Amino acid sequence: MSSFTDIRDRMEVIGADGVHIGTVDRVDGDRIKLTRHDSGAAHEDHHHYIPRGLVAEVEGDKVRLSANGDVVAALFEEEKDGKPIG
Repeated sequence: MSSFTDIRDRMEVIGADGVHIGTVDRVDGDRIKLTRHDSGAAHEDHHHYIPRGLVAEVEGDKVRLSANGDVVAALFEEEKDGKPIG
């Protein structure tokens, strides 16, 4: 098991239930910035971020979160042009 500092670009992010959440674009401070390409058409104009506190483990090429996929989606932090949405 690895730590948050081992997260790299293009790793897959999955929920505790194994559901695909997204792909790491990069680590941005204490958050994971997800790529836009698998955020869905309604979200492709902005980025989703996942707080560090949701990361349960980093293993191989996957980042596993401590919450199930449906819960994580509700906890996304969203930004467009560097400004929070919502």
